[in-house]
Amino acid sequence: MKPNSISEEELEFLEDVEEERIREENGGSCPGPVDSFATPTLDRRSFIKVGLGGMLSLMMAQWLDPRAAMAAQQAGAPKKAKACILLWMNGGPSHLDTWDPKPGAATGGPLKTIKTRIDGVQISEHMPQIADIANHLAIVRGMSSKEGNHQRAQYLMHTGYSPNPTITHPSLGGWVSEELGDPKFDLPSFVSISGPSLSAGFLGVQYGPLVIQQPGQPPANVGYAPGVNMTRFDIRQNALGMLENEFSAETGDIKVKGRDAVYGKAVRMMRSPHLKAFEIADEPEAVKTAYGDSNFGRGCLMARRLVESGVKFVEVVLDGWDTHTDNFNRVTKQMNTYDPAMATLIKDLEERHLLDSTLVIWMGEFGRTPKINANDGRDHFPGAWSAVMAGGGVRGGQAYGQTDADGTKVVDKQVIVPDFFATISTCLGMNPAKSFMTPVGRPISITEKGAPVKDLLA
Repeated sequence: MKPNSISEEELEFLEDVEEERIREENGGSCPGPVDSFATPTLDRRSFIKVGLGGMLSLMMAQWLDPRAAMAAQQAGAPKKAKACILLWMNGGPSHLDTWDPKPGAATGGPLKTIKTRIDGVQISEHMPQIADIANHLAIVRGMSSKEGNHQRAQYLMHTGYSPNPTITHPSLGGWVSEELGDPKFDLPSFVSISGPSLSAGFLGVQYGPLVIQQPGQPPANVGYAPGVNMTRFDIRQNALGMLENEFSAETGDIKVKGRDAVYGKAVRMMRSPHLKAFEIADEPEAVKTAYGDSNFGRGCLMARRLVESGVKFVEVVLDGWDTHTDNFNRVTKQMNTYDPAMATLIKDLEERHLLDSTLVIWMGEFGRTPKINANDGRDHFPGAWSAVMAGGGVRGGQAYGQTDADGTKVVDKQVIVPDFFATISTCLGMNPAKSFMTPVGRPISITEKGAPVKDLLA
C-alpha cells in the first residue's frame, strides 16, 4: 500500500469519528444524512480521504527532510527576541535635538539635521553612524506620558507603572529575568551597567540586577577571600544554608527563598567559564575603538558579549541628560558618545546573527521642553518625546508617530507607556496581560492594560 493511501476500514472509522463529533456539536443528534455537510465538489468521504492523504504526504515529506519540518513550524511565525538590551538615557533626552528635529522652528535650536536610510526621515547631524543603520530602527516619535518628576518618571519607564506606595513593581529587566531567564544558568539573567537600574520588585531579589559600575572589568568579589580555598568556602556555604533554613522554618519569611537562589547563582557565576563575558580586554582594538573610548561604549560592547553568552537583559546607562542649562553643547557631547556605540552595537549584533533575537531599546524617562529657557536649556517635558526600538520583533525602517510643528504635542499615532511596554513584551514573546500574585495577594500584570502597537511589530 502506498504511504498516503487509505483503506476502506480506515475511512469507515474516520466517518464514525466525524459523525460522533457532529452529534456532540448538535446536542446529541446528527442533522440530516451524514454526507449532507459535504462541499459541492467533494463528498465527505472524498474530503476525508484527500485531507488525510495530504496530511500523510506532508508528514512523510517532513520525515524524509527534517528541514521541511522546521520550515513548516517557522512559516508565518513572527520573530521573537530572546534577549533585550536597554540603552537608558538618564535625565531625559531632548527629542527635538535628537530624533525629532524641527529645523527652522523657533523651538528647533541651532543643531542641524542629516538624512537617514529611512526615506524622508531626518535626525540630528551628530548621529551620522546611526543615520547609516536607520533601516533597522523604529523611531517612536509619538511617545507621551504624565510623569515629569525624575524619580517618578524613571520608575514609570522602567516598570510601566506609576509609583504606588503599597507595592514595588518589577522593572522590565525583572520581568524578562523571570519570564525568559534560566535559573540554572551560570550568569545572572539581568545585568545593569553603570546602573543601578531598578529592582525586580515583588518578584524577588533573585530576578534583580547584577550591577557593574566599571564596564569592561569583571564583577567585584568573584574570587575567594584571602586564606579561603574551595573546600573552606563550601563549608561556610553549607553553614549559611543551615542558618537560613532554621530562620525560614521559624519565621516563614518568603525572602529566604530568594536569597538562597541569589547565593546559589553567585557561586555558580564565581566558578563559571562564562565569566569571561564581562571582560573586553581580548576584543580586537578595532572593535573597542568602534564602540568608542567611553564607559558607555565599553558598556555596549560588554552588553553584546553578555547577550552572546546567554544573559537575557542588559541595561547600559548614559547619564547627563538633565540639560536645564547649556542644553545644546551638552546634548552634542552625549550624541557623540552614544552614536558610535549604538550604531556599532546594532551592526555587531547583525554581523553575528544576533540582531533578530535581540531587542534593542533607546529611551529615557521623558523629553525636554520645546521652549528654550533663559539658561539656553530645556526643562522636563513628558507630553511629547521619542524612543527607539531595533532588532528582534521590531519592524524597522520607520518613524512612527508625529509631533506638531514645534514639537509640543503628539498629533498622530500617540504611544502611551502601557502600550509601549506591551509592544516590548510582545517582541520578547511575553504575554503583556499575564498576571502575577504579589505577596499580599494582589494580581499584577506585566503591563497596565496595555495593547501592543501592531505597526511597530515585525
